[in-house]
Amino acid sequence: MRRLKYIYIIVVATLLLSSCKNDLLDTAPYDKIGSESMWENENLVDLGVNGVYNTLRQPMVAKEKWMLDQDGYVGMDCNRTSWIIGSSTFKSGVINAGDGLFSKYWKQHYEGIHRANGAITALEAGVPVTDEKAARLIAEVKFLRAFFYFGLNQVFKGVPEYLEPVSVEKLTRGRETEEHVWSTIIDDLNACINEPNLPDMYQAGDANIGRATKAAAYALRGKVYLYMKEYTLAEADFRKVGDLGSTLYQGNYKELFTQSNEQHPEMIFSVQNIELAGLGSRTQKYCGSRVAFGSNWNSYLVHPDFVESFENADGSKFNWDDYLPGYSTMTPTERIVFFLRDNLSAEKVADFEAKGANMALYLPLGNEARVKAAYDSRDPRLKATVITPYSTFKGAAGTSEYTYTSRWPYIGYDREEPFDLRTDTNNKFYYLWRKWVYEGTSISNREYGPTDFPLIRYADVLLMLAEAINEQKFSQEAVDVVNEVRARAGMALLQTADASLPTYVADQINLRERIRNERRWEFALEGINIFDEMRWGTLKEKKYYEGNGAKEIWGSVTYQYSYLGDYINTWAIPRAETERNTNLKQNTGWDD
Repeated sequence: MRRLKYIYIIVVATLLLSSCKNDLLDTAPYDKIGSESMWENENLVDLGVNGVYNTLRQPMVAKEKWMLDQDGYVGMDCNRTSWIIGSSTFKSGVINAGDGLFSKYWKQHYEGIHRANGAITALEAGVPVTDEKAARLIAEVKFLRAFFYFGLNQVFKGVPEYLEPVSVEKLTRGRETEEHVWSTIIDDLNACINEPNLPDMYQAGDANIGRATKAAAYALRGKVYLYMKEYTLAEADFRKVGDLGSTLYQGNYKELFTQSNEQHPEMIFSVQNIELAGLGSRTQKYCGSRVAFGSNWNSYLVHPDFVESFENADGSKFNWDDYLPGYSTMTPTERIVFFLRDNLSAEKVADFEAKGANMALYLPLGNEARVKAAYDSRDPRLKATVITPYSTFKGAAGTSEYTYTSRWPYIGYDREEPFDLRTDTNNKFYYLWRKWVYEGTSISNREYGPTDFPLIRYADVLLMLAEAINEQKFSQEAVDVVNEVRARAGMALLQTADASLPTYVADQINLRERIRNERRWEFALEGINIFDEMRWGTLKEKKYYEGNGAKEIWGSVTYQYSYLGDYINTWAIPRAETERNTNLKQNTGWDD
């Protein structure tokens, strides 16, 4: 295990055991921001800085931002509400400024900012470490502060700025403009980039891997410029990330998200996870199933629109009619027939016919094979990300490993292996996540996922680079950059020469949509999708079009979404904060 991962254990132990020396690490920074005694010796200096890093373990700061993808294009949850991140979701149409999502997100990010301010002040005042180390630590903490402010500004679009320790009584500033906050973030990132003691990157096995680097600072600054639509500056920063040594992993896409590759140069900045209570990921618990180790909930699901958006491997658009003739003209209920398991009893056939399925098309000894074929020739990232119908999953019952198959209807254990894949929603047929769900008995606890969670990776940088180039002018170079990501995935490359080919890219508008789709496919369940859709202003067309909702695989809507209005692209300032600080002005469209 790496040194930084173990530092988290030390931080937690310090939080639990010490009394007066850990104010900087306190989880309620609104009344305790920092203490000079925290910085008396080098060990405490290290603990203080790592306390700032530990903010990344807050769910909405970084550790569980993947949960928010349920409200973006790629995902959905199995209920109208989600108690895990708030009292309701955007999809229900009842979310307001008092929702727990907004307050948690706000407070957790400001907790990191206040920790960072205390650390920077102490480090700049002088601490018992070498000048070189102090300079590096200041740069690291400024990167973290920029990261926290970025998280706030991308959703609230203008927040109060605090760049020095303040008492709770003085947390009364009004909001700065969105542009002013971007400028402040850039100032912090400039300081990181210009600090000679901050390394370009760390190599796999380095004790400091997981800490901020110049590559991470360039990547984040480039993303700030992308939000500001300063595309020339964004392009320059994204190019610099590659110059500093970041590379694209060239193996199987699925294998990138494993412990063996968590230190690959593609992973520029990540949440450090370890297989211990409170220090691992919880994707298994909420995205798994009853047969994934630990007997988990499938609270977060994959939206069928997202699955159907994946291209065929040759780059052509997927069309159900190519595999199941007449599919597009049938009602969702009629389509159920295509997804039924082989060898249904006469009684079951009659039941489904009574429910409206077009059972005249049922194949007793080939129904599974024909629907499975619709997924076999697709973008390989699809089957690496999603458990598709009649694919298998290596799961567990207790400490024993078994192979399970996603079949419909679920009939339980009355057959030999491979068994049916059991879920919390056996009366519905949903797509399930495969990405971030551990196979077999490879972990010891469903809440202790040991694989690091990427916050910035090079594929993200490349696709943002392609976007920055294309927004300036359509060019072959932007196409080539996208192709680097497609090639790794095993997809046919885009080209600008032959208009008869499905991979032909005609112009800037066409390439813009292709870049957006690549980002959707590449970063599913990485806490990126919802923020992209908000940035592009595409939530309504992709998520909230008329009649859309949570869907079973064949398109039956189990509950319909309700669109509040375009103002949801900017989040509400939490009601608790506007009540505490009357200088805060609410965003348009939200109640006070």
